[in-house]
Amino acid sequence: MKPLSNVSCKWSPNFAYAIGLITTDGNLSPDGRHINFTTKDYELAVTVKNIFGLTNIIGKKARSKDGEKKYFVLQFGDVNFYRFLLGIGLTPRKSKTLGAINIPKEYFFDFLRGCIDGDGNINEFSHPESQYLQLRVKLFSASREFLIWVQMHLDKYNIKGRICDHVRVYMLVYAMKSSKKLLNMIYYPGFSSCLQRKYKQAQPYLLEWRN
Repeated sequence: MKPLSNVSCKWSPNFAYAIGLITTDGNLSPDGRHINFTTKDYELAVTVKNIFGLTNIIGKKARSKDGEKKYFVLQFGDVNFYRFLLGIGLTPRKSKTLGAINIPKEYFFDFLRGCIDGDGNINEFSHPESQYLQLRVKLFSASREFLIWVQMHLDKYNIKGRICDHVRVYMLVYAMKSSKKLLNMIYYPGFSSCLQRKYKQAQPYLLEWRN
């Protein structure tokens, strides 16, 4: 008989970060056991595997008609962890039904860093008229309710963003001042796991890095 659980469901900064990745790039199978994590970044697949203490092989698959296997896939079965994910607010076919996630307050920004590494971006560009450098932090989701929940939570820290439509999904976007504050909250001194390429984009705006 297969064990009900391999993943330790104990909250920590790394565990909350991995939950953010599962929330954005993960999928719960209808079978009540299996969790799939799919990403373009091999680094993230390895991170999820290590945080959850898995031995499963990371595979590859295609999502486009050309058949090229560009995506890395980590699939594992864990009944107790599956039930844990249901308990905090994830569901099978969650993309449009996702809402508030039950994350301990002290780990929210680790969770959000995982969400941004999964389905967000950090974007620099020059203003078309003034040519001043602009910064935008964005989070994408098919669920407007999920983005509203994130927005309301960040409002408490006076980090103000707006939600708008974006090519079949919704986008929560933060302008220059709020983006800087947000980056310093998710990349706080002593944080651990992250996607390195996004962290490098954030570094010029981090107080600890500049000092």
